[in-house]
Amino acid sequence: MIPLSWYMALAVVLFCIGVCGFLTRRNIIMMLLSLELMLNGVNLNLVALSHFLDSVRGQAFTFFIITVAACEAAIGLGIAIALYRSRKSVHVDTINELKG
Repeated sequence: MIPLSWYMALAVVLFCIGVCGFLTRRNIIMMLLSLELMLNGVNLNLVALSHFLDSVRGQAFTFFIITVAACEAAIGLGIAIALYRSRKSVHVDTINELKG
């Protein structure tokens, strides 16, 4: 059986890759993908701890996170499409022109 620490280490690696991608990318699509990677790292951590503690709470909470992530992806894609139609670019630097 694989120890819990390996699952948690993998979750931390996924989360850190997502944070690095979110902070370094200027493309809104890549930022959304990095955010999904961070949420998947959290989900892996919750499911591993839930299995280790013989509880269903972490697995149930994971379903809520997946639902919120799907809604976030749909809304984010809609914003990206609207940004591309108005500015012909999906870079985050052009969003500051939408103020006001």
